[in-house]
Order: sequence, then structure tokens, then C-alpha cells
Amino acid sequence: MKQLIVLLSLGVIATANGFTGDNSLLARVTVYWAHGGQGADRYTRQHQSATGLRLQQGHCAVDPQKIPYGSRVVLPDGSALSAVDTGSAVRNRKAARRLGRTIPERNAVVIDKFFETKRQALAWANANPPFVNVKVIPPGAPAVAKPNITNSQPIVLSPTTTMANAAKAGSTGAVTATTSASAPGPIGVIVRNPLGRLGR
Repeated sequence: MKQLIVLLSLGVIATANGFTGDNSLLARVTVYWAHGGQGADRYTRQHQSATGLRLQQGHCAVDPQKIPYGSRVVLPDGSALSAVDTGSAVRNRKAARRLGRTIPERNAVVIDKFFETKRQALAWANANPPFVNVKVIPPGAPAVAKPNITNSQPIVLSPTTTMANAAKAGSTGAVTATTSASAPGPIGVIVRNPLGRLGR
């Protein structure tokens, strides 16, 4: 019976943290920086991360027991951060426990986004919500190809278009369009739609 209770409570905690099959979770996103006032320790000022990589824009600090080093953390705005650093405030989730208003927010993981300067960090923090749902892509996962939404074929617009309402001829409301490209004219013309309202 105790094992069942433990398993159920772990399931509830995982759900509250936002862990789902698509690797998304609720996170408290904080900021830290290399230059300008408090907010940087001696390692950060020297751009040293816990993994040995040189800290730069696009890096973040995580709890490696929850988000492995080398993972990509995708924020709601589509930007991706590389998990290369950690810190005691990130591991003990101090910011989430202090600022969270609900149980899921207090149980959220903390992700600390790196910036070069204090000014950049505070500008980003003031423009973004403190708690967001992020997607975690583990290291070694295949990269998702971005869809190509460009069309290689040109769009041809006719100079004038006349609309003939087939409903006037006794049909059930079908509209046909005929194009005459002989005379240059305006691209958009006002036509009366079958409901009687003006449209372009």
C-alpha cells in the first residue's frame, strides 16, 4: 500500500511540474549576467560554466538532475537556450518557491538565462512573464527541421476581376468569377456579394 501511495504522489508531482510526454514543463525563468553590479559570481564574470564551456548569449543554468546538460530549452517565443551551467539557487528552486502563487508554480523548475550585461538581463526579465511553459529537447535528440513556407512560384494577379452572380440566373447561390486581363485597372474592385453586403 505504501508503494502505491508513493507512486501516486510521484505522478501528481510530475504532473504538477508539467512533465508530459512532449518534454514540456513549467519553469520559473530568472536571469544572470557577467558584467554590471550584483548578479554575477567570479565564475560568471570570467564566463566559466559548470560544464567548462565559455558562457555566452543563448546559454542557461539548470538543475542537471531535472534537465541534463546539453539539453535545449525552447522558450514560448521560440528562442532556444543551451543548458550548460548550474548554481545553488537554480538547484534549490529558490525563485520559484518564493514567487510562486500556486502549487505548480512553487514546484516549477528554475532556469537561469545568461546575459552579458545587467541592462540586457533586466530588460528581458521585465518584458517576459516569470513563469512559462518550456519545452526541453534532450541532448542527442534529432533536430526538428523548420518547415519551408516560401513559395517558389510567383503569384499572378489579374488587373480586373468581374463577379457574376449565378443566383440571379436561378441557381442556388453559386458565384462564378471571370477574369479579363485586357484593360489595366485597379487591383481591388468593390463587388456585391450574395448576401447583399459590400466587400472587397
